[in-house]
Amino acid sequence: MIKERLIETEYSEVMQKSYIDYAMSVIISRALPDVRDGLKPVQRRILYDMHELGIKSDKPYRKSARIVGDTMGKYHPHGDSSIYEALVVMEQDFKKGLPLIDGHGNFGSIEGDGAAAMRYTEARLQKVTEEAFLSDLDKDVVDFVPNYDETEKEPEVLPVRVPNLLINGAEGIAVGMATSIPPHNTEEVIDGVIAYMKNPDMSTEQMMQYIPGPDFPTGGIISNKDELKAIYSTGQGKIKIRGKVEVEPLKNGKSQIVVTEIPYTMIGSGIGKFLNDVFALVESHKTNDITDISNQSSKEGIRIVIELKKGADAENVCNLLYKKTKLEDTFGVNMLSVADGRPETMGLVPIIRHHVNFQFDVNTRKYTTLLRKERDRKEIQEGMIKACDVIDLIIEILRGSKTRKEAKDCLVNGNTSEIRFKSEQSKKDAAKLLFTERQADAILDMRLHQLIGLEIAALRKEYEETMKKIQEYSELLENRGKMAKVIIKELQEFKKSYSAPRRTEIDNIAEVVIEEKPIEEEDVAVLLDKFAYGRVIDMATYERNQEAALEENKKVILCKNLDKLAVFTNSGNMHTIKVLDLPMGKFRDKGQPIDNVSNFNTSKEDALYIEPISSLKGKKVLFATKGGMIKIVDGSEFDVAKRTTAATKLADKDEVIFVGVIYPLDSVVMQTKDNFFLRIDGSTVPEKKKAAIGVRGIRLAKNDELTAVYLINEENERTVKVKGKPVVLNRLRIANRDTKGVKK
Repeated sequence: MIKERLIETEYSEVMQKSYIDYAMSVIISRALPDVRDGLKPVQRRILYDMHELGIKSDKPYRKSARIVGDTMGKYHPHGDSSIYEALVVMEQDFKKGLPLIDGHGNFGSIEGDGAAAMRYTEARLQKVTEEAFLSDLDKDVVDFVPNYDETEKEPEVLPVRVPNLLINGAEGIAVGMATSIPPHNTEEVIDGVIAYMKNPDMSTEQMMQYIPGPDFPTGGIISNKDELKAIYSTGQGKIKIRGKVEVEPLKNGKSQIVVTEIPYTMIGSGIGKFLNDVFALVESHKTNDITDISNQSSKEGIRIVIELKKGADAENVCNLLYKKTKLEDTFGVNMLSVADGRPETMGLVPIIRHHVNFQFDVNTRKYTTLLRKERDRKEIQEGMIKACDVIDLIIEILRGSKTRKEAKDCLVNGNTSEIRFKSEQSKKDAAKLLFTERQADAILDMRLHQLIGLEIAALRKEYEETMKKIQEYSELLENRGKMAKVIIKELQEFKKSYSAPRRTEIDNIAEVVIEEKPIEEEDVAVLLDKFAYGRVIDMATYERNQEAALEENKKVILCKNLDKLAVFTNSGNMHTIKVLDLPMGKFRDKGQPIDNVSNFNTSKEDALYIEPISSLKGKKVLFATKGGMIKIVDGSEFDVAKRTTAATKLADKDEVIFVGVIYPLDSVVMQTKDNFFLRIDGSTVPEKKKAAIGVRGIRLAKNDELTAVYLINEENERTVKVKGKPVVLNRLRIANRDTKGVKK
């Protein structure tokens, strides 16, 4: 029995079908907008739910949590956070050219501040949303489909009167595809639609006379005007946008650069990153002209102030900002949307063509519904007028009937057998009335005041108006040209009410050229503290604070600002650090971990010796390992471009314990864990390449290891303590390399 119910199939086929079904579900039902109304399903459901809840523009605000919960329960069975996020975006005027929701409370900011929790914020529909997105839903203009559990009905698409896909743009990531459509100016888009309706054969170039390019809510400047035609033809490409800056003069010959508009791509965390990038330019000495930066933005608009030092070239600094920061960025365009039930990348004209065809469909259904209603009204009005002309006979029928059914049967079918009449003539006349079902119901429901003369005159006037409307609607449905005029008139009224001036400039701007001024070489002091934080101060500051610098820091290195530091570690590596990569400032300023500006990792390696690479040239560097191996390497070998290089080769489980510069007359004293000392002449240590392993410096006993190395000369006496007793290293006898040494 069980075997009969089993269905055998290829596993790969099941996986393929399941994945395709999942991908199409994400594409069609979640991530991509419909070309007709320009809305994703979640946006459409939020707006429709607010419409159903009656949260109109002239009604009080309602809690966002109420809207999100209702939308999730009725139409969108997904996470509440995704629904609320979609609601928030539709309210933000810095993301949408035409916000669809009127929010009350904290709905986030252009600087990336998130919206307050949905239990705190409130919302209602914008007036434009009611008029352009949700009107006429009661006129059977779009199809309604069952919701996810088939307990409610929801519109398949909203009857949007304007090309929302272009006006507000769209962003979404599906499976294997993504959409990114920039927002456009409302007035220009409507002009483009009207122009297309008058000339359906127009080209992309002709359309761009009306819609020259995107219009971002944040303003800015589009700098590649000539490339827009190709983008609008194919629906794909990259738009270069840059912020707008002004140079304001200050006192004492100084000036400041003020960013008044930002690229659309900088919305959110991009502003904070821009500030950090400008700060990094100063820290890395890409420019020395910037003295301060502050974000003075407010509700009135963007205002990022960059103060320059006296005599600075403001234009060159602006170019540097465009080149090295997100003040100039690219917006990737991929005009992908769902058309006829499948995802399609379309250019400007095809999107407008789909919108216009949708408008004709919506209006055809609208006026078909209105025509049907007017014909129903005409039928009733004709019956009422006819009834008023024979009102005495109708009253006689009603008075002679025992039930409503008998009276209606007489009025509709002329059946007079059950009704008492005053005369045979009345009976004959009643048999000829023959009203329709609707007319009979209207007559039976008629009130006495409708028999007043003025009411009868008003009824005749209404009938004339109904006949005019029937003629008007019939002509609209029969004549596409007249229908087009109605659509155009509505678009012009919408344009008059909701258009706004263009915010984004469009131009052709040559790519910026930066004149990078060479950094002047100067003497500096690098301070490294015990936590491996490094910073740079100028020599004047160092000389004023020399004593404190030496006391408070583990290492003080005097070098040039253009130099690199060589960090030799116990693992045999040499890491390089550009002095310019370390922050330069005041004596008490906080440093930066050297891990951040090099490959050196303080948790895995120990720094044994740090020296400017320039000072190693022409010198010899001695290496000694725990296993007793030693060698000398020429300092010029460490002048490399790599951030990390092998300074010496090591045997297994061995590590470097000493690195230092050795001079011609130096002696080398080696000390082991068991306190054996061996002094050898420095000239007996062979010079090797940095990739070599070296030679044995001291012969170690079992379980003994080299723990310290000292470089001494006859001019300076060196003493160390062993078990509390001093050992003068200069008095040790010079022995041969690779011997045991003496026990102390």
